[in-house]
Amino acid sequence: MPWSAALAVVLALGVFAGTEWTYQRAIDSLVNLGGRGIARTAAQNVIRSLLDLESAQRGYLLTGRQQYLAPYESAGAELDVAIRRLREHYRHDPELSRLVDTLQQRAQEKVSETAETLSLYKAGSTQAWQGLMLTDIGREKMEAVRRAADVLLMTEERRIAAERVAIYRTLGVGRVSVHLLALLSLLGYVFFLRNNAALQASQAAHATQLQEERDSLERQVALRTTALRNLAGHHVTAREDERGRVARELHDEMGGLLTAMKLELARLRRVPDVPPLALERLAGIEQRLNEGIAVKRRIVENLRPSSLDQLGLIPALEMLCSDAAGVLGIPVQAELSPVSLCKDSELTVYRLVQESLTNISKYAQATQVRVRLLQEGDLVRVTVQDNGRGFDTSVVPPGHHGLLGMRVRVESHAGHFDLISAPGQGTRVEADLPAKPADHREDAGPAQA
Repeated sequence: MPWSAALAVVLALGVFAGTEWTYQRAIDSLVNLGGRGIARTAAQNVIRSLLDLESAQRGYLLTGRQQYLAPYESAGAELDVAIRRLREHYRHDPELSRLVDTLQQRAQEKVSETAETLSLYKAGSTQAWQGLMLTDIGREKMEAVRRAADVLLMTEERRIAAERVAIYRTLGVGRVSVHLLALLSLLGYVFFLRNNAALQASQAAHATQLQEERDSLERQVALRTTALRNLAGHHVTAREDERGRVARELHDEMGGLLTAMKLELARLRRVPDVPPLALERLAGIEQRLNEGIAVKRRIVENLRPSSLDQLGLIPALEMLCSDAAGVLGIPVQAELSPVSLCKDSELTVYRLVQESLTNISKYAQATQVRVRLLQEGDLVRVTVQDNGRGFDTSVVPPGHHGLLGMRVRVESHAGHFDLISAPGQGTRVEADLPAKPADHREDAGPAQA
């Protein structure tokens, strides 16, 4: 959903902003703590430098040794550095800057007091420097410095405590932000899992629906294919039946008429005193009649091969191969083994071989042709192969329905048709047909006997 994505983005930005804010606050507090630590150290260094200064002064006054003057001078330099650091730290705080000025003034007064004592000592005024030492001026100056430094130290202690509280508060806010981020991440993950599960369920339902539709379409296609195959098989059967009927009528009706005409011509020849010219005309008529009988026989054989019904499949194929060899002008190698097929399947095998040999004579330009027929178990395989020029099986010219007709014939008998060819590599037509079951052969045996 768009609103959920927008809400997730807003929450993520909020958590990011909160985490960044806590980080910056913590950094600022740590920086401030560092600065306050420096200020505390500087204030303590002021007192320590004055104490070192006073100790060096007394050591020199008591012993007169020059080595005590080196710590005296270094203490003065450290005092200046400490005062400078305090001024730098409190430059944006007017009130404490005035307190630093007071501290510096008191420290300078203490330094001046010690310097005066040393000057008197060096000048040989023993009573003067001893009298100055016995006064409370040095102690008062030191107490003034301590009071100013204590104010600064107490102020820094309060501010350090406040910074610590701010850091703890910032850490608490960061902790809450991290917990909130973890909770939001967990909620987002749960939401993602929920949406993912819903999406997967929707995809599974959609896939199931698509599969059902695909299965339904496949069933419809299978039904339509079966119906078309049955229709094509019925068309082939009807055409063969019609061919057989026309062949029988030509053989019976026209054959009878032509035979009767030939007998009448024979009687006319035996009539006495027939003019020679009439006999010559009768011979011409008889020749034309014989040609008509031959044409009738050829038409009948094309419509329904009588050799298949009278002699069987093997002799019919041998005669077909022999005729094709005469047309092609090359020998046709026939390897024919006895097979067991029903009458319709035998006719299909005959037509397949006939159509294949016709195509070879028209297009193949082959020099070798082989026809094979054998039975392998429950299958009868017929193969017609040539070494002609071949063709691309994926591109069949329009109007060439012989290959489609062969496939339809074979598949109408629950067989398998295969065409293998390539340009320049010849062509092989192969079909597998189911053999006639044994019980059918046993039933057919006594009937034929």
